[in-house]
Amino acid sequence: MSAPQKKTAGRSLLVTSAAALSSLALTAPVALAAPSPSPSASPSATPPARMSTVGGTRLGQTGTQVNLVSGVPVLPKDVTARSWIVTDAESGDVLAAHNAHWRLPPASTMKMLFADTLLPKFAKAEKHKVVPSDLAGMGAGSSLVGIREGETYTVHDLWLGVFLRSGNDAVHVLSAMNKGVAKTVTEMNEHAEELQALDTHVVSPDGYDAPGQVSSAYDLTLFARSGLQKKDFREYCSTVTAKFPGETKKDKKGKVVRKPFEIQNTNRLLSGDYDISQYQGIAGVKNGNTTNAGATFTGVAERNGRVLLVTVMNPSKEEHNEVYKETAKLFDWGFKAAGKVEPVGELVPPKGAAQSETSGQAGGGSGGSGHSAGPGGSAKPVASATADGGSRGMETAFAIAGGLLVLLAGAAFLVNRRWPLPDLVRRRSSRP
Repeated sequence: MSAPQKKTAGRSLLVTSAAALSSLALTAPVALAAPSPSPSASPSATPPARMSTVGGTRLGQTGTQVNLVSGVPVLPKDVTARSWIVTDAESGDVLAAHNAHWRLPPASTMKMLFADTLLPKFAKAEKHKVVPSDLAGMGAGSSLVGIREGETYTVHDLWLGVFLRSGNDAVHVLSAMNKGVAKTVTEMNEHAEELQALDTHVVSPDGYDAPGQVSSAYDLTLFARSGLQKKDFREYCSTVTAKFPGETKKDKKGKVVRKPFEIQNTNRLLSGDYDISQYQGIAGVKNGNTTNAGATFTGVAERNGRVLLVTVMNPSKEEHNEVYKETAKLFDWGFKAAGKVEPVGELVPPKGAAQSETSGQAGGGSGGSGHSAGPGGSAKPVASATADGGSRGMETAFAIAGGLLVLLAGAAFLVNRRWPLPDLVRRRSSRP
């Protein structure tokens, strides 16, 4: 890890100032939902002729959508993913996309929606003792963080297990705390609808392959963008390593001890690997991999004040860490093209934010809260906390800069699409 750690210094996720909110835009094109998902667990080999037009008509078309004019760099030619999208995280501009609304199995990237839905519900210090029923129903071969029946964990521990190790066991325990998987799935589907993520149908909260469980590169990007409005979400998705509680045992002297063990984030653009370095400016978000989904990933990165989101689903090229390599190429293109390329669509705001924006209240506030927003668009503060003392490799510092999206006075505007990230997130190396 020594080589990737050298790249941690200077990585940051910056937020534009309030003055940058002065750009206004017209309403989005009429949005049409895609047909209902197929009950089959396996994706089709080719994208359907008809896809959703949420965010713009071009996003509903098959193939690559980009406006290449003089001065705009060409897209990388060796991106093999079935679906991908490159967006400006704050303005919502879609810089380029490929089958953006193709409904595909999402794998563990679905955990972004899970976290965005459940994070506001439990205090980080709340404790839960695991019973056998908490871990029932997990799919065979599920990714696990190592939760044990009869052991007690804090909510903070469980979220570290979800984000770093993609632990389906942690997801099921949190779902049990939320009165069950069925209730959690219902709430996730409701929240997806509130976010206008109409390609998504949740069957299992952990993203494990299930008949009819689908999402899209567009929707996964909406989940990431919404989640990044929450301080805790940003903290967890940007944590590289942490200590996780182990099993209670007696040591050689007969003393009862519970030693923690280290877990590392499986997002290889964040943690690095033998064949890939940490990506400059990376700050999360979530990866996944299952039999039907293949490899999936949504990442957020910043350079020179520009924050981009890239989602890649199911590369056909079967190389180690291919999903991260293709994501890195699209990030590189996006940072070069941003400010030069004409968008091909937009990331729509949540229903509540859109309705508030169109109310015409001069100088009012809406959407984009730095606090946790529920399905109805309401907001409540998220408790502040840092990764546990066992974290190393990197620390995450937060400077709160305000939560509400500022709407400028004037009757001419209809919708302000900007939904800036609410605070400064600067990631610093903690190397000795």
